[in-house]
Order: sequence, then structure tokens, then C-alpha cells
Amino acid sequence: MELPQALLKSLEHVPGFDASSFLQAHHSAAPVSIRLNANKCKDPEQFLENSGLPAASRVPWCPTGYYLMERPKFTLDPSLHAGAYYVQEASSMFLHHLVDHLTKNENELSVLDLCAAPGGKSSLLSALPQVRLVVANEIIRSRVSILYENMVKWGDQKIIISNSDPVQCRKLGSYFDVMLVDAPCSGSGLFRKDPNAISEWSEENVKHCAERQKRILADALPALKGDGLLIYSTCSYSAEENENIMDWLMQHSDMEPLEIPVPESWGIVKTMSESGGIGYRFFPGRLNGEGFFTCAFRYKGEEASAYPEEIEPSLLNVKEIASLDGWLRPDLESQYLSAGNDVYIIPDNIFGDYLKLNKTLNIRKAGVHAGSLAHGKFVPEHELALTDLLNISYRAVDLNPEQALLYLRKQVFTVETEEKGWFIVRYNGLNLGWIKQLGNRINNYYPASWRILLS
Repeated sequence: MELPQALLKSLEHVPGFDASSFLQAHHSAAPVSIRLNANKCKDPEQFLENSGLPAASRVPWCPTGYYLMERPKFTLDPSLHAGAYYVQEASSMFLHHLVDHLTKNENELSVLDLCAAPGGKSSLLSALPQVRLVVANEIIRSRVSILYENMVKWGDQKIIISNSDPVQCRKLGSYFDVMLVDAPCSGSGLFRKDPNAISEWSEENVKHCAERQKRILADALPALKGDGLLIYSTCSYSAEENENIMDWLMQHSDMEPLEIPVPESWGIVKTMSESGGIGYRFFPGRLNGEGFFTCAFRYKGEEASAYPEEIEPSLLNVKEIASLDGWLRPDLESQYLSAGNDVYIIPDNIFGDYLKLNKTLNIRKAGVHAGSLAHGKFVPEHELALTDLLNISYRAVDLNPEQALLYLRKQVFTVETEEKGWFIVRYNGLNLGWIKQLGNRINNYYPASWRILLS
């Protein structure tokens, strides 16, 4: 792997950079890591054993993160499609340690993940017990579909998906307790995972990315509350996109840099900017992960007050809600919305947020698209199967590995039941989706656009 000489030269005086170990690491394979979904993997060790995932060790800064001994064919693992885990680079899981430490005495936090696709950090944030709401925003429209798919599989109702320009966020006023800006960058930290990024790297592109990062931050920062937490990160090694951005933030906003404890054994390098910003650098060769940078600030400026007017939602009537009896858990604390024949279920504790956000942002997903109602009959959607809204006593069929893969490919298979109607299909106790038994055949309702195409 031939790394850009201009990049290597620019790193000569960066804290923690060692050319020998850095180059050696780039001639070895990148580590493989996953983060388990604690809501679906109640016993992590048992899950890893049953799923055949060869776990080697834990990711030290994330309690649900695991390194694997080898890279399996993730696409062919039904547990992945059921949302049991997320394939995530280990360095980026440091977000768990960072946010958990800085907010451990807080609760009911509203969080904005501004550049969210494909969704790893949004799902990580939603797993923190002190977080009430995550707005997973993706600026680039073409990337929203993969964000949507991953968040549906993750199955957490507190995640709202938005496809909005950062400047739209300022219309909310000071709304969020935590703002994560995992900014688009030159990508030098991912050379091992994506060798094609080497040919795209240039000093000019680094400068271009730095200017774009400043624009994104300037547009979105008014949506952060006073004393709110700003987390900035990149997968770049370049100081122009890291330490220099910390300086720019402190010069243009009232930001207090934050330091957190990091054990020396983790191999993470603390770095300081000229203005006193405190950042954390991840170098392959020093730790088991890819190139990464992150920092945190407490916003000490004035709050903006520009809340939009709430909109009146279209709610299901009593008779329509009664049509859902038997499908859903009886103890739900949620609002039932209708859009045409479609039924959406939004938890009570984020319903007010939805009303405000929907007036300003381009909301693509809120709560759960549970299904549709026509002529008093309910037809379930795939989303419902992957959440904990479903009545736990609803009829289910357990699939073996071969049946599960046929289901995920939307191919023909059979199950042993003489009953007709809707069934949940499961694999190792994890819901995969819906089928409808018609007697002489089965209709497979796995989303066509998500079907497995690999052999």
C-alpha cells in the first residue's frame, strides 16, 4: 500500500505519529469489529457462541463492542438482518466512552447526529440509557436509504431520521442537548479499509473538506442548547481537519474544551490545538482500530429562540385503534398516527419532538411504520417485526439457517404449520420479518430492495 508522501510529511510533527508503526500497520489487514444490540442480545456471550461469530476480545472503550478473529460473510448471517449487531469500526465506538463519561449524571437527552449515514453512531447513541431522542440526519439524499434500512433493523423507536441541510437545524432554535458532527472528510484514516481512497486524497481536497466542515458547524451550532455538548469527529489524520477546526470553533463560538480520562493502555493519543482545544487521535499501529479523531466542547454561548409552530397530527380514532388489538403489546405508551391508510406509532416521550421537528426538518422516519388499515383490516409492515412493539404472543415460526437465508433472498420455502394468516419468522429467537400462510403456499414479505443477492 503506497501512501501519499505529502500526507506522511504533514504528519511528521503530529503528536503520537510514528512513521514506522504507521506504515507497518497499513501493510496488515484492518481489524474486524461489531457492536451488539443490547435490546436483542440479552446474553452477549451466548449470542456470539450461537451465531458462530469468532469473537477474539472486547473493544476496551465500548462495553458492547467485540473484535472478531476473522471477517465472516456478514451478508449471509440472518442475525445481522434481524438487527442483533452492527458492523462498526472499533475506533468510532470511542463515542460511547466519550458521551457516557460527559453525560453520565444527565438524563432525557435529545441528540442530533448531523451527518448520520450509514447509522453506526446513531445506533450507538440511542443505546445510551441517558438518551431520550436521537435525530439521525443525513445531508446527502442518496445515503438516506441505507440509514433508513440500518435503523429499521436496529429497531429503536427513539431514532427519528431526517434528510435536511444543516442550515435548517438553526430554525429549531436551541433544541439539542448533544450534537455530534462526524464531518465529511478526506478519509485518510480509512485507507486500510478502502484503498481506493488513497488515489482520491490530495492536499487540495483536505483544504476543501476543512472549509466544508466549518460551514456545516456554523450552520448547525445554533440548534445546540446552552451548556450543550458538541462532539466533532473525522476519519482524517490531517491537522487542517482536526486541530485547526478546534481552533476555529474556539475563535468563532463560545466553546469550552472538555477532557476525559483515557487509560494509557488503550493507545489513544491526546492532542492539543494552539487555542487549547483537546482532541483524541487514533493511529493504527498504536491501537487495534482505524484512523480517527474526536473532541468535545461545552457550548457557553447564548441560546437562540426560534421554535416552529406545532402542527396538528392526524390521529387514529378509537375504532381504528381497536383494529390493532392482538398485534401490539397492550402496555404501549404511544400515539397512533394515520397518513392515508398507513399507521405510524410514535412513543409519547418523543411525540412533542416529532411535532416540532416535522415543521422544520425533512423527516423521513419517526417512530414505527406499523402497517396499513383498509376496510378495518390491518396489514403489518416489516418495521413492526423488528421492534418491541409487537405482542410477544403473536404467532411465530422458527427457521433453520437454510430457511432463514431463503427468506432473506425472498425465495420460496415451506414451514410446518396448517394455520393460515400472518406469522413472524424468527432465527435463533430473533425476529426477521413477516410471512403469510395461504394454505398451499407462503407469501414472503421481506422488503424486496433489501433481499440478499449474494450466494
